[in-house]
Amino acid sequence: MKLKALIFDLDGTFAETERDGHRVAFNRAFGEARVGWHWDVALYGQLLAVTGGKERIRYYLEHYQQDFCPPVALDEFIAKLHQAKTRYYIELLKEQGIPLRPGVLRLLHAAREQGLRLAIATTTTPENVTALVSTGIGRHALDWFDCIAAGDIVKAKKPAPDIYDYCLEQLQLEAGQCLAFEDSANGVRAAVDAGIRVVVTVNDYTRDEDFAGAELVLNHLGEPGQPCQVLSGKLDGFECVKVDLLRRLSGEDEE
Repeated sequence: MKLKALIFDLDGTFAETERDGHRVAFNRAFGEARVGWHWDVALYGQLLAVTGGKERIRYYLEHYQQDFCPPVALDEFIAKLHQAKTRYYIELLKEQGIPLRPGVLRLLHAAREQGLRLAIATTTTPENVTALVSTGIGRHALDWFDCIAAGDIVKAKKPAPDIYDYCLEQLQLEAGQCLAFEDSANGVRAAVDAGIRVVVTVNDYTRDEDFAGAELVLNHLGEPGQPCQVLSGKLDGFECVKVDLLRRLSGEDEE
């Protein structure tokens, strides 16, 4: 099968949004709600094992705040707290922005020039996708993606493969015609279980995770003059991730 589409995770893959974006927004929402919680860098790293913001809040309550009594029904409380967090996150992006990781914009341009389709598969909210793409590239770039699968569009979040299955259905492509980009073990499991090959770009939170099943594990996608570092797999002589390399990784040359 020929490679026809690239599917990107967002947080941690597109940009380093977790530590200085989402974590800060959660803490601002906690301050607004006057609950007295604070997620420091280390704690947030542990909580990232839980995908989805609302799910992360619920896990925190169950494991760190068992005596907390919400002022309204728990589901309503979590939903409102997460809405506030999303508002603060979007404000953060508008105030200071978060740059895309090395190689991301270059690869998006190259993929489009060579006729590959683009998609996003993420557990973050659609509002966060719009905010990050708009501030990191420009609002026009939202039209680059044939499918933006985000938030609660599927019931089971990563590491379940549902978000990738949904993307494949929307793109009307087979798994073997796509390649995914992830930064976490949960994301790799989701893509692999959907039958999609995966390239990983690690970050400080995910560097030591188990990426079994990934085709290639790197520190970032690389730029001319800023080569990527291979942590697992082979670059086959490339200094950075290019479409020709991705075609090889997808198995296109094996026919």
